[in-house]
Amino acid sequence: MHAITIPEPGGPEALVWDEVPDPVPGAGEVLVEVAAGAVNRADILQRQGFYEPPPGASPYPGLECSGRIAGIGPGVTGWNVGDEVCALLSGGGYAEKVAVPAGQLLPVPQGVGLTQAAALPEVACTVWSNVFMVAHLRPGETLLVHGGSSGIGTMAIQLAKAVGARVAVTAGTKEKLQACAELGADILVNYREQDFVEEVRTATDGAGADVILDNMGAKYLERNVKTLAVNGRLAIIGMQGGVKGELNIGALLAKRAAISATSLRARPLEEKAAIVAAVREHVWPLFADGHLRPVVDREVPMRDAAAAHRVVEESGHVGKVLLTTPQGA
Repeated sequence: MHAITIPEPGGPEALVWDEVPDPVPGAGEVLVEVAAGAVNRADILQRQGFYEPPPGASPYPGLECSGRIAGIGPGVTGWNVGDEVCALLSGGGYAEKVAVPAGQLLPVPQGVGLTQAAALPEVACTVWSNVFMVAHLRPGETLLVHGGSSGIGTMAIQLAKAVGARVAVTAGTKEKLQACAELGADILVNYREQDFVEEVRTATDGAGADVILDNMGAKYLERNVKTLAVNGRLAIIGMQGGVKGELNIGALLAKRAAISATSLRARPLEEKAAIVAAVREHVWPLFADGHLRPVVDREVPMRDAAAAHRVVEESGHVGKVLLTTPQGA
């Protein structure tokens, strides 16, 4: 098969479409013939040499894919060759085939095409596990999503609205904020021109955000705590703004607030399987009834993954950038 390899870390040009051995599904795994993968920030970090795959994971980038089951390993039940699926991966999505633990498979949701389904596993699992399983967003509460026009952001807006929450977002352009509004966002903050602390407080009559989904890390830590409502929950899922910040514990105590920080890639298989099962139960039905849809900025041939990485690094996209294989195009 062919896959995107990284012979040496570097810029987008470090991604090389090369012929590599086919994966073989082990016990509890299935072999998926990939129709499409998706670009995530973690893939860029891996390309740059800053984010090694977990032990035992595929060396190729790619944390999610869609496709058809082409083979089934020992001990797998409930899936058949030919089933159309999408999957949460520890790596290997930038390839024509990938071996996937069966617990990380999802059926393609009703009403979603096979290629577009590649936009869903990572964002759905990230949002559901952090915003709902950890931070327990409830109807009537306010969720603040940083990077509202990203893949994570567009899923978070839709899911929060589906459960009856109010949504505030930050983004860097009018066009991105308009895209967020079209998905249901109620409070729109241009972080280049406005202070999100002030804007969220004003829009909530001084109460603040009950839950904040943050991809920035250290850069926003102090302001996020200021923005939290009493009993608020800050869920950190990224470090685009640095890894070390100063935390005012007194401010956190005064609000009886909580901070969590999670990642998906290195979690044990059983934890990933539990998240995937929860997403299948709670999130997948929302596609069938029209509450959710994949948001795809563009599709790029997988062999041109370098071009897709440039798009994501320039932050000019809304939603997900997909990588299509010859069998998925």
